[in-house]
Amino acid sequence: MAAMTGALDLRSIAGWFRLVALLEAVSWVGLLVGMYFKYLAGAPTEIGVKVFGMAHGLIFIAFVVVALLAGFAFKWALGAWLLALVASIVPLGSVIFLIWADRTGKMGSEAPAAAIIQPGQPVGETT
Repeated sequence: MAAMTGALDLRSIAGWFRLVALLEAVSWVGLLVGMYFKYLAGAPTEIGVKVFGMAHGLIFIAFVVVALLAGFAFKWALGAWLLALVASIVPLGSVIFLIWADRTGKMGSEAPAAAIIQPGQPVGETT
């Protein structure tokens, strides 16, 4: 639980980016479900597209803005910027980009290397 709390820490740009990326993916799923009920269901209804279309549009804009802020904050190369923007268009691409960015260190380090305790390493006294 502590790892997830640190990952979604809204006091950092990385936390905001993770939150908006997850919201963008959820809104994509909602929009796809709404499109199913609009075009393929036996009794078509547009309510899903109206609700999730607006939500997804707003979250898409937020994702692009937060991706730009994260790119500046973490000094991304042009390739990472382009991948983030392409990921915002592909359904669930924001989550795939987020996983890639975390694994390749594009989101910065969560804790300094010196603060990570290795097995067998003595721990200092606390008072």
